[in-house]
Amino acid sequence: MRKCNVCKYRKPDFRFKKKPNGDRKKTCKACERTWTNSILRMMVRDRRLTPVERLASRIGYMGTGFLIAGQWTVEPVFFIVGFICVLIQVFSRRQWNLVALQLNGLIAWTIHFFKNTV
Repeated sequence: MRKCNVCKYRKPDFRFKKKPNGDRKKTCKACERTWTNSILRMMVRDRRLTPVERLASRIGYMGTGFLIAGQWTVEPVFFIVGFICVLIQVFSRRQWNLVALQLNGLIAWTIHFFKNTV
């Protein structure tokens, strides 16, 4: 018998879930099944990132830094590098609408760069 940390009732052990690492949870199954928790659990995808996705995420953060630097300096090279880095991140996450958006920005700043250098 254990005491639930939400409803404060003493219940048998089978009323509690096990965590993936084998430990027992402190909240009983009945308290976890509220309608708000079930909606929130459906909205969140619980999974670990692969090493490629982790690396792409860090590259994307670096690209965001380049885009911010480009805003301050209005230097097309910073925008081009930033869009390429962020493009790697959104492509690895398969966010195709953002891939199209980043390609649009990359093409626009590349055209701007070549028009100003020629």
